[in-house]
Amino acid sequence: MDRACNIDAKGRVVRFLTGILAILAGFVLAILIAQGTLSSETYGLVVAGSIVGGAFAMWEAREGWCVVRALGIKTPL
Repeated sequence: MDRACNIDAKGRVVRFLTGILAILAGFVLAILIAQGTLSSETYGLVVAGSIVGGAFAMWEAREGWCVVRALGIKTPL
């Protein structure tokens, strides 16, 4: 499958910043789980999803390709 660039510079910046924030939120949640403030049964998948999703958003920014736009959904950026 060929991934043609489908986002502009503004969209790339937004995806990159969103990825950074998602990864940071995942680490904060992981710290709260490690301290016993949150239960790992409830928030363990949220931490993994946040970190993996943030990394994917940063990859999209680097590639200039958005999976949502590739599926035909119009996004504002």
